Amino acid sequence: MHLEGAVRGRARFHAQAAGRAGMSHFPFTEARPIEHGATLPPCADVVVIGGGVIGVCTALELARAGQKVVLLEKGRIAAEQSSRNWGWVRVQGRDLAEIPIMLEARRLWSDLDADCRGRTGLATVGVSYLAATEAKMAGYAAWLESAKDFGLDTRLLSRAETSAAFPGAKRAWQGAMSTPSDMKAEPWVAVPELARLAASEGVAIREGCAVRALDIAAGRIAGVITEAGRIACDAVVLAGGAWSSLLLRRHGVNIPQLSVRSSVMATGPMAQVHSGAASEPGMAWRRRSDGGYTIAWGGQAELYVGPDAFRALPKYLPVMREDPGGFRLKPLAPKGFPDGWTTPRRWAEDQPSPFEAQRILNPAPNTKGLAQAARQFEAIWPEAGPVKPVARWAGMIDVMPDIVPVVDSIAALPGLTVATGMSGHGFGIGPAFGRIAARLVRGEDPGHDLSRFRYARFSDGARMDPGPAI
Repeated sequence: MHLEGAVRGRARFHAQAAGRAGMSHFPFTEARPIEHGATLPPCADVVVIGGGVIGVCTALELARAGQKVVLLEKGRIAAEQSSRNWGWVRVQGRDLAEIPIMLEARRLWSDLDADCRGRTGLATVGVSYLAATEAKMAGYAAWLESAKDFGLDTRLLSRAETSAAFPGAKRAWQGAMSTPSDMKAEPWVAVPELARLAASEGVAIREGCAVRALDIAAGRIAGVITEAGRIACDAVVLAGGAWSSLLLRRHGVNIPQLSVRSSVMATGPMAQVHSGAASEPGMAWRRRSDGGYTIAWGGQAELYVGPDAFRALPKYLPVMREDPGGFRLKPLAPKGFPDGWTTPRRWAEDQPSPFEAQRILNPAPNTKGLAQAARQFEAIWPEAGPVKPVARWAGMIDVMPDIVPVVDSIAALPGLTVATGMSGHGFGIGPAFGRIAARLVRGEDPGHDLSRFRYARFSDGARMDPGPAI
């Protein structure tokens, strides 16, 4: 009881410190003190690999179902894309197969925020996509028509309605697509809060502990080999984000997963120009709980070319033909990145792995792109004052060629469930895919049609049909 009280006390301290510090300790690095250092048990029912939003929510759901769960994170909870994203919790603009799952995710976010006593920063603020051209409006109209059976509150705004919704803007848009019920949360606060919730409900979380390999016996999962020793288990959930493909390839499971760089910045407190989240060509923004704005550069996705990029090229050709300018190729993946030219693809279980060499994927941001986004924001909202960044960062978004994830049990390796390749959509939908992954582990009905997200689509001759890029 004394230990449990101490853990809860530390959790309260970290939550209070995060609130006081604002952005001062973000992005997370290895210098961040380890908060979760659970002793590794010799066995568990399920081991979850990856301490992002998907892994944390999966572990929480499994613990609530009575499972003995260990969650292993090579670096720090939410240190990669789960804290570096825009913080949008949106239904708008998603692939049709994701919409019912996202509707469940919004409900789960509300429940989880209540469980966390309101500390995730969740709020219903609305999301708007602003259109500079009639062609863009036509694209929004086409998406809305395709999603009409879901009963969404999304609507198209005329030019006059858009001007009224964004008073003071020094730009005249042709119109917008807007969903008032869409939400936001503060990702660098929310996911660590969810991890504290999971730990309080029995999940053994260990930060700074990489999984080097899956332990396979008689053709199925028998455990995991970590840098701190073996844990026996019958089921593993891999939610490793940009690192998933590297671990899977070691065991003969190949997915055409790549990662692209996205750059973001945070301003200090500014005059409120819009309370919600919005995007226009070249830039997106969201007002934060601390009065500042998170501003993202909306330029081309930046793909560092490595060995996996060449292997996966045939699967990406359809999306490249559809949007030939959508990717900006960078010549070499940095040393230690998942698709780096010198990153080992094979390693011994008793030797350090690539996951230990790069505990936290922390790419440098595109400062020129962010400066461009800042100028764009200032041009639209000159009365808000100059944009003064207090933090700049980048994240590596794990992507799939059809811009939807893999969420499936791997038939060739019984006991393994994969939830990865969220393609920049993972933060908002994370609680629902976590619940789905937990149900797959337990052999239960996932509650949704997952055919769009099946692993076999990359080998069964299915056409790579990219989801909406709006």
